[in-house]
Amino acid sequence: MSALGGDAHWAALKRFGDAHRDARAIVIVSAHWQARGQLRATSWEHAPLVYDFGGFPEELYKITYPAPGDPALAARIPDAVPETKRGLDHGAWVPLRLAWPDAKIPVVQVSLPADGARAAFDLGRSLRPLRDEGVIVIGSGGIVHNLGLVHLSEKNSGIDPWAAEFDRWVAARLEAHDFEGLFGYAQSAPEPELAVPTPEHFDPIFVTLGAAWPEELLSTIYEGFHYGNLSMRSFAFGA
Repeated sequence: MSALGGDAHWAALKRFGDAHRDARAIVIVSAHWQARGQLRATSWEHAPLVYDFGGFPEELYKITYPAPGDPALAARIPDAVPETKRGLDHGAWVPLRLAWPDAKIPVVQVSLPADGARAAFDLGRSLRPLRDEGVIVIGSGGIVHNLGLVHLSEKNSGIDPWAAEFDRWVAARLEAHDFEGLFGYAQSAPEPELAVPTPEHFDPIFVTLGAAWPEELLSTIYEGFHYGNLSMRSFAFGA
């Protein structure tokens, strides 16, 4: 539903996109394309979309995002096999559409390793040199993401205390660059079994951490919740 925009989250991502319109390309890793074994990277000339969700308003299935691809960039993703058939899933095209609605910046989506947080961090580290060429590296997931507990009938309902506490804990670790602390979230964070019932939506955060240079400062793009406990926190490292 975030793809429809019109709220504070949309406005925040739009401001971020407006400040980075000169990006040479975008490499994005989404929670919705997780692969075991060989890494994969989209290698088409124009981005097809995957509507990998069901039971939502018809207008969502009519959204387009005709961003160009960049096969040459895809070929430079370390150890990745070119993927020419799979389109951008909603974990990729929704935030991209909110931030860069004109769909002019080339996009390459890379699969999320299914081998855990360390593998996701290593992927981010391998992508970091691309940032020196003006490529934005994005990890798209959710700090608190438990669809079994969201208040789907009320987008702006009160925030569940357990979700707010976990989100604050993660934000504090990010601010302190305590990456090792984040790796141990399942043992150290409050209510991890509620906030992260399965790891695929949390793991993209480690791609972002791996892509960050040690001296870079954290900036918060947006903080807040939808539907009671779905964290929409978004952040960036660097200028």
